[in-house]
Amino acid sequence: MNQKVLKTLEYHKIIEKLTEYAASEPGKRLCRELEPSSDFEEIVQAQAETADAAARVRQKGSVSFAGISDIGGSLKRLEIGSSLSIHELLAVSSLLTCAARAKNYGRRQESELPDDSLDEMFRSLEPLTNVNNEITRCIISEEEVADDASPGLRHVRRQMKITGDRVHTQLNAILNSSRTMLQDPVITMRDGRYCLPVKAEYKSSFQGMVHDQSATGSTLFIEPMAIIKLNNELRELEIREQKEIEMVLAALSMELVPYVETILINLKLLTKLDFIFARAALARHYNCSMPKFNKNGYIHIKDGRHPLLDPKKVVPINVYLGKDFDLLIVTGPNTGGKTVFLKTVGLFTLMGQSGLQIPAFDGSELAVFDEVFADIGDEQSIEQSLSTFSAHMTNIVRILEKADSHSLCLFDELGAGTDPTEGAALAIAVLSFLHNMKCRTMATTHYSELKVYALTTPGVENACCEFDVETLRPTYRLLIGIPGKSNAFAISQKLGLPDFIIQDAKSRLEEGDEAFEDLLASLEESRVTIEKEREEIASYKSEISRLKSRLEQKEERFDERKDKLIRNANEEAQRILREAKETADQTIRQINKLAQSSGVGKELEAERTKLREKLDKVDKNLSLKNEKGPKKTISPKKLKIGDGVKVLTMNLNGTVSSLPNAKGDLYVQMGILRSLVNIKDLELLNEPAISGPGMDLMKKNNTGSGKIKMSKSFSVSPEVNLIGMTVDEAIPVLDKYLDDAYLAHLPKVRVVHGRGTGALKAGVHKHLKKLKYVKEFRLGDFGEGDTGVTIVTFK
Repeated sequence: MNQKVLKTLEYHKIIEKLTEYAASEPGKRLCRELEPSSDFEEIVQAQAETADAAARVRQKGSVSFAGISDIGGSLKRLEIGSSLSIHELLAVSSLLTCAARAKNYGRRQESELPDDSLDEMFRSLEPLTNVNNEITRCIISEEEVADDASPGLRHVRRQMKITGDRVHTQLNAILNSSRTMLQDPVITMRDGRYCLPVKAEYKSSFQGMVHDQSATGSTLFIEPMAIIKLNNELRELEIREQKEIEMVLAALSMELVPYVETILINLKLLTKLDFIFARAALARHYNCSMPKFNKNGYIHIKDGRHPLLDPKKVVPINVYLGKDFDLLIVTGPNTGGKTVFLKTVGLFTLMGQSGLQIPAFDGSELAVFDEVFADIGDEQSIEQSLSTFSAHMTNIVRILEKADSHSLCLFDELGAGTDPTEGAALAIAVLSFLHNMKCRTMATTHYSELKVYALTTPGVENACCEFDVETLRPTYRLLIGIPGKSNAFAISQKLGLPDFIIQDAKSRLEEGDEAFEDLLASLEESRVTIEKEREEIASYKSEISRLKSRLEQKEERFDERKDKLIRNANEEAQRILREAKETADQTIRQINKLAQSSGVGKELEAERTKLREKLDKVDKNLSLKNEKGPKKTISPKKLKIGDGVKVLTMNLNGTVSSLPNAKGDLYVQMGILRSLVNIKDLELLNEPAISGPGMDLMKKNNTGSGKIKMSKSFSVSPEVNLIGMTVDEAIPVLDKYLDDAYLAHLPKVRVVHGRGTGALKAGVHKHLKKLKYVKEFRLGDFGEGDTGVTIVTFK
């Protein structure tokens, strides 16, 4: 790919951004050297690697390649038998550590199969864990080797410590005995030997070797005679230490020799992976997608955004080329986005052929070109005595010499900078030549002649960058198939140019040009009107769909609420009637007892019967009407406690909890609701009858006074455990449990609170006294839990 187009389309700025995402210097070097390829297979492979790296980052997060350095020189030295320095060995260790980290990151679960394009690279990494562990064990930092790196080094350092302690002991003794001779009571180092700062006037009195003096000459740094031998021993030990360190480094280097080739492969693989993951990071930064590639010269960019523009302001473009037409002529006013459009197409092509994803919608398609040529911008040169037109023509000549059917050519303001008539003719000639060469070409222009050329030539298409004349602002939308207007008169008028000048200018237009511009204006108005109407229709459809959905939801909620209200009202009315009946029956029975002696019992019984019939009539009227009766009437003799039935008026399933009386009335348990219904309102379900200990007990108490029912009694435990809770924690738990047990018609329950301090038991008893449905409570007897349990009996 020619270097000029890379500069023209600002490809280097993308590369600079890519380089920032590489973690290692070798990886950054690969980024800086990246250029577009024209090999189709190579491009597809590079795109697959970028996409797979991006997918891994989304699934597992990013991986660090920090620690990779160019150790090629060190590996060459190993090959010829040289020993590596501490710094070089640490660089090798850092590379192997990075290899281990990357290999661990690259491992995939069986559920993540099939393999992607990066699996083989990750599998080929060899961390050499044993060798790396040995290096990190022996070398602590770039300045320090571990004491246990070798037995000899450990011994030497132990001797150095002993000798150093002896030196300090001697110096401290001299320092304490000769404090008046010293400038400061401190021990210093001069030329690697321990000294004391002696006052100059005591030089002759202080035995030792002078190593240095202060700037003023008032202080001499003297090594006392008593420690000269110890200092010499310490110096010898330091030399031995250095030799031991060199032996350790030589041994570590020898361990690396067999793995030179493996380490070199690790370096190459990690550098390439760093490069690939940098491409994935760039794609994530610009919100890119992987384009499809073809060899047919077909380009289709969907919602493409130039990566160097502000992402909050850039307007996506849609463009296609190479299928129905291979030459696209873009017209429109200045600052309308024509140049950005050309640069976007060109830069996307360069990025795609470099293995980089493009900031466009999924499904965008690019072609593989051998060369991309661009003549964009003012290339006027004073040094070369070239005018704007001459500079453009020089560039165009080079393009025409090299362009072929595998090239993409981009021209900005083709033919500008000279006489309009000649410039237009020259532009048409250049475009015709490229069109005949089957070149994929895009050009921007203001010339009306090129618009006519596009309208009358097969394989050539017009396009325009939309411009809002009312606001004098471009919309930056590209409209293919529509020639654009320059809008010079309209813009000038909006900016305040007098009308008589504009009219004079219009009169100087040729009749054909004016008619053509009027036609374009009419087409533009029609297009804008159609688009507005289309948007309005789409808005209306969306609004209608939304209102319809809301109406359906409201109707459903209304029906549910209506059914619920009716059901609740009937249930409440029936409950009130039952209570009224029971009260009336009880009252009349008491009156009967009192009236037996007076002989008016029969009259009272007759009145009671009339009242009962009247209440039954009201009860019947309040019952939910069921238009459809039961499919099959139920015989009272065949009905058993525990049978599954459906209450038709309530549309609820329940279980028979009492046998029907003479009038056919019986109790049915429906969840927590227990209701008196008539056998005619029931439909037998094809379900097995419920049986068990609870049912045996129910059958024994199947009269109206029997309170042990089946509903929740099978699921509610006969006891609740509050041990370990505070009083504040236990009361809500106890409340809910007692409610459930009472609704389940359990006669009594056990509350386990333990003995402890007695605070929880006192709190439970205090709370039980407040509950109206609790008949009585007592502490447990022997065998029931004693004082750690309270037995609660319900009313």
